[in-house]
Amino acid sequence: MLRALLLENLHPQARTILESAGFDVTTRTGALDESELVDALQGVHLLGIRSKTHVTESVIAQAPDLLAVGAYCIGTNQIDLAAAADRGVATFNAPFSNTRSVVEIAIADIIALTRRLTEFNSAMHAGVWNKSAEGAHEIRGRTLGIIGYGNIGTQLSVLAENLGMSVVFYDTAEKLALGNARRAESLDELLDVADIVTLHVDGRSGNAGLFGEKQIARMRPGSVFLNLSRGFVVDYAALRDAIVSGHVAGAAVDVFPTEPKRKGDPFTSELQGLPNVILTPHTGGSTEEAQEAIGQFVSNKVRDYLATGSTTLSVNLPNVALDQPPGAHRLAYLHRNVPGVLAAVNATLAEHGVNVAGQLLATRGEIGYVVTDTDAPVEDAVLDALRSRPESVRLRLLS
Repeated sequence: MLRALLLENLHPQARTILESAGFDVTTRTGALDESELVDALQGVHLLGIRSKTHVTESVIAQAPDLLAVGAYCIGTNQIDLAAAADRGVATFNAPFSNTRSVVEIAIADIIALTRRLTEFNSAMHAGVWNKSAEGAHEIRGRTLGIIGYGNIGTQLSVLAENLGMSVVFYDTAEKLALGNARRAESLDELLDVADIVTLHVDGRSGNAGLFGEKQIARMRPGSVFLNLSRGFVVDYAALRDAIVSGHVAGAAVDVFPTEPKRKGDPFTSELQGLPNVILTPHTGGSTEEAQEAIGQFVSNKVRDYLATGSTTLSVNLPNVALDQPPGAHRLAYLHRNVPGVLAAVNATLAEHGVNVAGQLLATRGEIGYVVTDTDAPVEDAVLDALRSRPESVRLRLLS
């Protein structure tokens, strides 16, 4: 029986799907540090995490039974993808499932800050009636600057236009503008015109420090800033100074350079205590709808990989999906991407009198993946011959 370990309070659907597929599932709340994770992964074939658990090269090296990692979130920078691929550990994430939830909280933050709702709310709770239109604006007619025009940025662009905003975006990759959105040729060009600036970049290391003192100073006086992407891309000390000085009218922040591993752990930030700042505990994608969708999507992907060898939408292995005819016996062979592997696989099968019923090969960087269906059972001698080849990474007989 395959064993699964699910961490960080995943949606119950994640466990239900895996148990229905025959997995022995263990769930634990919160994240684990490196030593705890190594101990917990002994005898475990599938690990499910969110953003707080870090799957390092050392962890992967000490988890010989691990076959797949499911990241029940968008980002995968908490996983050493290259090390996982090198040891034949497939990784899957949920690149689309919480897009709507993040977009909606961005819209909510934008409206709350431009209408000064945080300040009015604090005053009312303190018993102060301060009815005023000063500094409060409609979002209609204002310009939204989106940095990072991926799945979230594009959907936010469409909804913002529906609310009457003008949209300008900046992305280092070539992206098709949706609706009436306009592409900025540089980050500075975007900052010169945007009333609201919102970050939706990914977690690649090159984005570290993307938005610092220089970029904050370039923002228009009285503009609003949002970061719902990654904590390490923004200089929050510089942002605090700009808010206190009044250069930035308000900010909403959902992600931080260092975040607690478990619910209820203490948290500190330079931005605490400012009345025109909205701080949320990395809950941009944390709606019941999104978490259910993520639980379904990732669990289905890892289930299918372990059952059929399908790597469709894997973030670190070649993407292969081969229909399996009834009665076929399937070999899933991960190997170094060197010349002659497919010929060697077929020669080995032929030497043992095994006929190929279907076959598909794909490569990704230094890793190759060939899925082979045979019309007769595969003997142990065939498996031993393939596993002993110098380019072998991992071989699985799936049926």
